[in-house]
Amino acid sequence: MMSSFRALRQRPFALLWSGQTISRMGDYFYQVALAWWVLEKTGSAVVMGTVLICSTVPMLVFLLLGGALVDRWPRLPVMMFSDLVRGLAVGLVAVLAFDNSLQVMHIYIVSLLFGTVDALFQPAYRASVPEIVPVDHLASANSLTSLSGEISGIIGPAMGAGMVALGGTPSAFALDALSFFISAACLIPILRLSGFPRAEEPAGSILRDVRAGLGTVFGTPWLWITIAVAGVSNITYAGPMGVALPFLIKDHLHAQVGVLGLFYTSMSLGAVLTAFWLGRYTRIRKRGLKLYGVWMLIGIMVVLIGLPISIPGVLIAAFVIGGANTALGLIWVNTLQEQIPRELQGRVSSVDFLGSSLLAPVGFAVGGWATELLGPVSIFIIGGILQTGLIGLGLLHPKVRTLD
Repeated sequence: MMSSFRALRQRPFALLWSGQTISRMGDYFYQVALAWWVLEKTGSAVVMGTVLICSTVPMLVFLLLGGALVDRWPRLPVMMFSDLVRGLAVGLVAVLAFDNSLQVMHIYIVSLLFGTVDALFQPAYRASVPEIVPVDHLASANSLTSLSGEISGIIGPAMGAGMVALGGTPSAFALDALSFFISAACLIPILRLSGFPRAEEPAGSILRDVRAGLGTVFGTPWLWITIAVAGVSNITYAGPMGVALPFLIKDHLHAQVGVLGLFYTSMSLGAVLTAFWLGRYTRIRKRGLKLYGVWMLIGIMVVLIGLPISIPGVLIAAFVIGGANTALGLIWVNTLQEQIPRELQGRVSSVDFLGSSLLAPVGFAVGGWATELLGPVSIFIIGGILQTGLIGLGLLHPKVRTLD
């Protein structure tokens, strides 16, 4: 078990990971406080949805540009800049909230800023890990990154709710701002480790850099096939899991909201245990077969949830989905970090983020319409079958099967 933590023996990664774990915890404080503030201030689900749109759309729009920029600039300073900008933005929200002058328009503006900065931060973080961690520690580093997210997701919302109850939403906003500044401070001792990835090349146009990233993806069959499958499978997965799940629990299982909470807890537990397990390995072999194998397992579990099984059976399926999702993500990230040249990591990561996420809103929209038309049980069965078949088609390509 301790081998899962071996990447923390690398002081640079320990600092990076500690700062980001604290920042992620602060993010959950912010999410809970923001949701509660919107509820108290407006009582409008439309406003909450608009906030999510404001934070998501800029990230999708600027991801390709962000990936090109983090391949030109030192990645750790880019992350530090992102932390400082977000810390200042949330700090301003906290000040306005303490002064009772915070307005919905302020939240929209901060959400737009967050989405734009995330387009830099996300590819920079993924690309920075191979810079500071030896190859045989990458599996441990990626597992720890996943682990911090899952644990934060389990305890962060509860702590955020407690903070809102004790100190009000302004205090929760202030703690999130502080978490960003702590994260930035953790980066200061290791800034020197982040070189200019392309210092030996003359500066060219950003558009050329974006084309180079896209060319790398489309010139690598296992890469573009997997990103394409992930993008399309978001339609078949987001509908059941993102939209139909509450209706299935209420109308099909005749259960209450507590079962929905147990479902998500089971997923998180499966994810945490899988992150520990995979973190023990120094190298992962036969990655194509394992990647697509656990991916197909997710589709099978989605079908299983739609069948007439008991609540414990549904929770076991949730546990398996959580573990398989984590294995899928860790194998994929580890493969990108080892197989893609360092000077292209940011651009390829941004194409991956964009291609994998672009159709998720379509999945939510189709899922909502189909759930009303066909019912949640049919959505799980149809969605799971389509996802499993789609992933099976991707596995037919020899470059995918032989990926090692």
